[in-house]
Amino acid sequence: MTGVAIIAAIPHSAHARGVAVPAAASVLPTDLSVWGMFVQADWVVKLVMIGLLIASLITWTVLVAKHLELGRQRQSAAEFRDRLMATRSLAELDATAAAHPLVAEAREEIGQSAGALDDREGLKERLVSRLDRYEARTARRMTKGVTILGTIGATAPFVGLFGTVWGIMNSFIGIAEEQTTNLAVVAPGIAEALLATALGLVAAIPAVVIYNHFARSIAAHRAVIADSAAALLRIVSRDLSRGTLPQGEA
Repeated sequence: MTGVAIIAAIPHSAHARGVAVPAAASVLPTDLSVWGMFVQADWVVKLVMIGLLIASLITWTVLVAKHLELGRQRQSAAEFRDRLMATRSLAELDATAAAHPLVAEAREEIGQSAGALDDREGLKERLVSRLDRYEARTARRMTKGVTILGTIGATAPFVGLFGTVWGIMNSFIGIAEEQTTNLAVVAPGIAEALLATALGLVAAIPAVVIYNHFARSIAAHRAVIADSAAALLRIVSRDLSRGTLPQGEA
């Protein structure tokens, strides 16, 4: 009889302490998956999450597109550099090499310097200036689409943090409205808020890594262009020293 009395007293004591297990359980969301937390999140937090997902999509799109573009340009630039290094005179360049924009820049400057070819140092300075500008233009063209990765990497964590702060603020407002400190009331909102921070890191970390990868690739490609420009200057210098600069260039 004593054991029955104790068992019968347990629900009564629970209610006496104010423990409402079914009520607390009803507060918990039915779906605590990532998608469920997204659906149940505040509209501001949803916008933050959607923006971060779009930023992540842009990052991977730039990775694929820029990797293919730089891969083709690197191979072509390396072949052109090797061809110039093996050439003794402008007259020996084949049609493909002669049509390269770098050679076109040199030919244009030589043409504009007609009548002043005896001033070899002046011609070399003008060629260096023109080829440097070509290198800078090429570098700017290669960085198109890459700078956005730096922006995403720098801002995505703060955007995610904004979503987290907003979500936690709503959770504290819920505490005040419910007049309870029950963790079950605020835990789902805090989880949704922290999901925004996680998405911010998911968008930022790959963007920073990919940006640094492309920065190194572009620097290496620019070095190849600089080597090609130096090789072309040596070819022009040899032609000037021999007096065999093609008359058609002047």
